[in-house]
Amino acid sequence: MPSTTETLTAERILEATEEVLRRHGPAKATVVDVARALGVSHGSVYRHFRTKAALREAVTKRWLDRTSERLAGIVTAEDRSPEQRLRDWLAALFEAKRHKAGDDPELFATYTVLVDGLGGVVHDHIADLTGQLTRIIAAGAESGDFAVPDPATAARAVFHATGRFHDPGYAREWTEPGIEEEFEAVVALLVRGLRAAG
Repeated sequence: MPSTTETLTAERILEATEEVLRRHGPAKATVVDVARALGVSHGSVYRHFRTKAALREAVTKRWLDRTSERLAGIVTAEDRSPEQRLRDWLAALFEAKRHKAGDDPELFATYTVLVDGLGGVVHDHIADLTGQLTRIIAAGAESGDFAVPDPATAARAVFHATGRFHDPGYAREWTEPGIEEEFEAVVALLVRGLRAAG
């Protein structure tokens, strides 16, 4: 059990909440369990997160933000063409989601349940991801690599067209034989559709 003299921060609470969710699942995990894992009273947890729902929302947002942060560096990688950034970004998103599902299946299943009840957090996450895609596609439109009149519309289309490779509802398919080739085929088709006529 952690030392109670260590400062209780929102980050420590979120780390403990992840561990409690991993062990107990979303249906059985309680704020009391989180407090016990931290060696504090549940009132101490409530001082940082006013409700159990607020705590669940924060831990889910933190989990989703890890993916967004991982992808953000690709958006600004000026040493790569917009097409390469787009390919790298889509591959990194697919890989990030596969790792979450495969490396920690209990926590992935827990977050899938939590995400279903947190429409605002999911909407913000998708808006962030499509915003990143928009920036990549806009850079391609500016350079002449892509022929798209509206990068935001194109970004949403690309995001939805690749849903099979990042939507948790498809997680069971991510380890199937041939999934890499199918991913590459979809990305190649999308890139051809975005390219400027030569």
